Amino acid sequence: MENIHPDFDKFASRKTKEALLNQKGMVIWFTGLSGSGKSTIAAGLDRLLVKKGYVTAVLDGDNVRTGINNNLGFSDEDRNENIRRIAEVAKLMVANGLITLCCFVSPLNAQRKLARSIIGKNDFIEVYVNTPLEVCEQRDVKGLYAKARKGLINDFTGVNAPFEIPDNADCILETKGKSVEQSVDEMFAYVLAHSSVNKIIS
Repeated sequence: MENIHPDFDKFASRKTKEALLNQKGMVIWFTGLSGSGKSTIAAGLDRLLVKKGYVTAVLDGDNVRTGINNNLGFSDEDRNENIRRIAEVAKLMVANGLITLCCFVSPLNAQRKLARSIIGKNDFIEVYVNTPLEVCEQRDVKGLYAKARKGLINDFTGVNAPFEIPDNADCILETKGKSVEQSVDEMFAYVLAHSSVNKIIS
């Protein structure tokens, strides 16, 4: 490490890029059980933000694990490293002015606090997608809960691995009884009200 000398000053600044994009770079970090609706809501929010003229990026659990983190498993150590790498990538995106949507179970408060510390508290919005376990199991579009209940998947969050209710969430999104569209609209309104985005949307 002693021979590594990061030099970001010679590149165009974040302020310059945000001015060009007419938006504030930030991370919206969706956490919740598998099947809670994180990716579905984030996808809807992403499409709506783009439609309104924002420039976004999306980091999603399965996509990341098939790429940059394909060498990681699901041990405690690997889960922590998974979150650390994602946070570092998201931090780079924010530095380039992008609104970055991150969709990860990130089951432990310590993992979410790590992500917040890496990205920076002023650029980090933690959204807890609060969907009851029984609803997540009813959806189970990937069949993961069924496999975990049969003992075919070990360390599956919500079944044989813990999920800690966020103790520092900026937004709690209750999804039970709501349509996807309602949840997306709620998130869009929250982002506009709390993110200090500069662009005015008509």
